Amino acid sequence: MIRKARLRDLPRIMNIYSEAKKFMHKSGNKNQWINGYPSEEIIMKDLENGNLYVEEINDTIIGCFAFIIGIEPTYHKIEGNWLNDEPYGTIHRVASDGSTRGFSDRCFKFCKSKISNLRIDTHQENNPMQAAIKRNGFQYCGIITLLNGSPRLAFQLNSSSNT
Repeated sequence: MIRKARLRDLPRIMNIYSEAKKFMHKSGNKNQWINGYPSEEIIMKDLENGNLYVEEINDTIIGCFAFIIGIEPTYHKIEGNWLNDEPYGTIHRVASDGSTRGFSDRCFKFCKSKISNLRIDTHQENNPMQAAIKRNGFQYCGIITLLNGSPRLAFQLNSSSNT
C-alpha cells in the first residue's frame, strides 16, 4: 500500500535513505546523495507539503519517494527537449530498503495513476535507477542542472499519448 507519509514515519524514512546511500555507493554511484543529502530538513519539507509517500508491506515501510504535481524549477532549462509542456508530476528521492523487488515500478505506477505526464531525473552513475526508469517507459530528454550546478539525466513519460 502506498500512502502519504506521516511524522511518525520519519525515523524509518531516514533509515531507508541511509541504506539507499550505502547501496548507491556499492553499485558504483559514489557522487549522488552526498554531503548529507537528502537531509532531514528536505524530507520534513516534503512531508509538510504533502509530497512524501511511503509503501508499506505487512505494516512495515519498505520504500519512500517525493511526488510533486506542478512546476519543478530545475526543469525550466534543459539541454535537449521535454516531450511536451503539459502539466506534469515530478518524482524525486526514490529509495527502498531493498527487502522487496519492484518498488520503483510500483512507485511509478502510483504516480502515473495521479497524472499521466511524469518527469524524473537521476545521476549519470545511477545505473539501477536508469534501468528502472527506462523499463517503465520513460524517454530520455536531455540534461538538467540542479541548483548546486550538478548535471542530471532527465526523462519523461507521457502515458496519455504515444509520444
